Amino acid sequence: MSDDLEELESWVGKSREQSDRIDAVLLAGMSATLDRDDPAPRNGDPLPPCWHWMYFRDGTRQSKLGLDGHPEQPALMPPSALPRRMWAGSRIRFLAPLRVGDTARKCSEIENITPKSGKSGELLFINLRHTILNGADEVVIEEEQNIVYREAAKPGEAPPAPRPAPVEAVWRRDLQPDPVLLFRYSAQTFNPHRIHYDREYCLREEGYPGLVVHGPLIATLMVDLCRRSRPEAEIAEFSFRALAPLFDTHAMMLGAAPGEAGANTAVWAADDKGGLASQGEVKFA
Repeated sequence: MSDDLEELESWVGKSREQSDRIDAVLLAGMSATLDRDDPAPRNGDPLPPCWHWMYFRDGTRQSKLGLDGHPEQPALMPPSALPRRMWAGSRIRFLAPLRVGDTARKCSEIENITPKSGKSGELLFINLRHTILNGADEVVIEEEQNIVYREAAKPGEAPPAPRPAPVEAVWRRDLQPDPVLLFRYSAQTFNPHRIHYDREYCLREEGYPGLVVHGPLIATLMVDLCRRSRPEAEIAEFSFRALAPLFDTHAMMLGAAPGEAGANTAVWAADDKGGLASQGEVKFA
């Protein structure tokens, strides 16, 4: 492993705290981005699940961004020689509503760091725990987030074929993730990563065939499918794993299959050939 293990281990337990006001303008923008017909948000309205990813933004100055658009030294993340960063998954508990108008706090901590070597080369897994509190200092969201760093793409390297997605979707939505959708989500979340909006960079530097659909956008769309299908129900928990990238060059499919007798709902996203890109579970309250 090219990273210094002792230096990496010294980062475990490090933490940071952020505060932000849950703004109605961002809420309305996300509703438009997801093509929802929501009423105009008002103070006191609950924030939909996974929309908290719009808040507590990274405010790194432009001059401190790297070639890929990410901060050269991200806050709370250890320095790594591995250049490619991916949000590999999250496990989230929605304990109480985070509401428009709240001044909220987010406390983040590195739980563990694990270097590995696999078929795709060297990997570095970083697990973070996020706790979000509302204006009354009550915990409203708990999230375990998994980040993975990978080696740079090798010339001519083809990604492994994804395994097949489930075929029996009770709820389904077909969607074309075009550049406008990706741009708007990047703007909503203040995400400067160039793989989501700079096609020349994607092809030349990363070896991708097109713009990459954000992992959290795919996760948000999976949850949104459940909200559209059961608009009266509250979501208590959501987990997902990113398994393969999706690109703006082809359509994607969102699917869900509710479990029997109140069991968790399986959710997934697939590419245009039926390859599994992301999978997760939704638990209704």
